[in-house]
Amino acid sequence: MATYFGEVVVAPSRAGVDDEEWAEETREETPEDREIRRELEKKREIDVLWTLKSGASLESSADQPFVCSKFIVAIGHNAAAFLSSFILDSVCWEVVGVVKLWNEWCRTSNTTNVLPTDSFCLFYRLISDPTVLLCQCSCYVAEDQQFQWLEKVFGCMQKEGLQVTILSTCPVADYKTQESTLTLPAPFLKALKTKEFKEQICCPLLEQPNIVRDLPAAVLSYCQVWQIPAVLYQCYTDGIKLDTVTIEAFKPLLSCEILNSLVKDVSESTKILKKLLTTNEIHNNIYI
Repeated sequence: MATYFGEVVVAPSRAGVDDEEWAEETREETPEDREIRRELEKKREIDVLWTLKSGASLESSADQPFVCSKFIVAIGHNAAAFLSSFILDSVCWEVVGVVKLWNEWCRTSNTTNVLPTDSFCLFYRLISDPTVLLCQCSCYVAEDQQFQWLEKVFGCMQKEGLQVTILSTCPVADYKTQESTLTLPAPFLKALKTKEFKEQICCPLLEQPNIVRDLPAAVLSYCQVWQIPAVLYQCYTDGIKLDTVTIEAFKPLLSCEILNSLVKDVSESTKILKKLLTTNEIHNNIYI
């Protein structure tokens, strides 16, 4: 409409907006709303608890960063199970930290006694070389919590001399290619690395226009910004639950320099893998 010749004023439009949405958008925030928002923000805060000194629990702090030469992060149930099967054991590794978080999808606690199907985020340290740190993160870290996770985890590490390796899984349907995804030999590995990572990678690089999402992408981006050598190995799979095929798809990484020295006895790894899957099947059986 025009108030006078030459001036055009755009009238506000409510097309496509119902009365409830319109009222919600125009309503001013009340003290009660602010209090609820503050309580939700507080509830969604992430706590990282470390037990690095004499077994005493210490909340993560950037004031006294510790030395870390290798940081291996497994994100998702299958990646975490791969580390449990082929790398971790109670003799060579010790639990040194835990993440407590809450969001719409999961809730974790400070317990270290977890099942493969549980949502958890635990940190382990190699006893023979305390500068080697490993993280199993099977819980969902929401988008608004990822920055907290990064700041509170990496904030307590010295970034000089640090190298990061990330393992994660992704549905093969998300893989963009000219071929049909039905013909792809899933599961398969693809890698993405920071500019500073100079070592040889153990699988083909991820092609454009493919992208990575969620916490794996956040960790890799953080390393790129801080110029930390890092590589992400993403397994594209057609499985949505814990399964042997997806877990064993990570096995080529055992020949990589950063993991090769950490591999435990293969026969023991097979036994542990079978035990993990058996526990998972029992836990998911509604008739037991």
